[in-house]
Amino acid sequence: MARALAQIKPAQIAVPRPASGAVTLLSRRQKAAIIVRLMLAEGSPLPLSSLPDGLQAELAQQIGQMRLIDRQTLNHVVAEFLSELEQVGLSFPGGLEGALAIMDGHISSGTASRLRRLVGLRPDADPWDRLTALPPEALLPALEDESTEVAAVMLSKMPVAKAAALLGKLPGDKARRVAFAMSRTGNVDPGTVRRIGLSLLGQLDSQPPKAFEAGPVERVGAILNVSPELTREAVLQGLDEADAGFAEQVRKAIFTFTHLPRRLNPRDVPKVVRAVDQPTLVTALAGTSGNAEREAAAEFILANMSQRMAQALREEIGARGKVKDKEAEAAMNSIIAAIRSLEADRELALRHDDEE
Repeated sequence: MARALAQIKPAQIAVPRPASGAVTLLSRRQKAAIIVRLMLAEGSPLPLSSLPDGLQAELAQQIGQMRLIDRQTLNHVVAEFLSELEQVGLSFPGGLEGALAIMDGHISSGTASRLRRLVGLRPDADPWDRLTALPPEALLPALEDESTEVAAVMLSKMPVAKAAALLGKLPGDKARRVAFAMSRTGNVDPGTVRRIGLSLLGQLDSQPPKAFEAGPVERVGAILNVSPELTREAVLQGLDEADAGFAEQVRKAIFTFTHLPRRLNPRDVPKVVRAVDQPTLVTALAGTSGNAEREAAAEFILANMSQRMAQALREEIGARGKVKDKEAEAAMNSIIAAIRSLEADRELALRHDDEE
């Protein structure tokens, strides 16, 4: 509907009037105003905000200039509008920003960045439309590097939930200064706010594309999660010697079977048990014998499920007998993989080591 209304041209079209046989000349802009007025009167939602600002203003002015339209003229305009809609075979998004949205993932990131910089320079483009759509983690570096005043404007333009998330990630002193500066943004003129938005957008678009989505700590931690325990300890020992700080960060990123009592919420244990097939679960629990940390993790699982199921598992564990270390580690890694999958689907949330 909005794209059809955007086809507003000054060409005059004759519309017959019933009484005298005379004709009424209506421009396409006037016809668009008639259609909009009719649909608003019927309570139909119209995405007029997707039109350029200038076109919205012209449409509003046109509606304000018009008065009465006779029934036959109205019917004629509606019939012509419906006829034009029926002839549409394919519609395009309209504008470079819309084209980039539908081509996302199909063109190179470098080309997309250059085109987005062009979009930001258009006089009718609002940079805050793109900035407010970005996730908090993409906005946080710019928020941390900018001055208190710019950060205050940035948070003022964000949705409340996103602004709260960003404010919570700032150091306490800067968060207080930014919050105070927001009380002084009432007199900032729209042109300044737009220039700040364009500057921030330029910074974000000029960042080189990353070869890896996850950081090095997360990548190393993910690999060590599913590595044999001897390999994991040897790698961590080597990292301690080469870079103790990086090694400590990797240790915090690692999540293995022995971390279950500290990281998994007890109420989420039944979800995990349902996500793992029973032979794998039995193998993992039976393979904890002789290792105090693993035994504690196994007891944590058994203590936070129904007692009937726990008793049945204990009987199967007893019947399973001794399990080879390789089989036990593979089964434990399957449990960890199931937990990570549930976490990705937001079925559960892991706790950090420093949380109670």
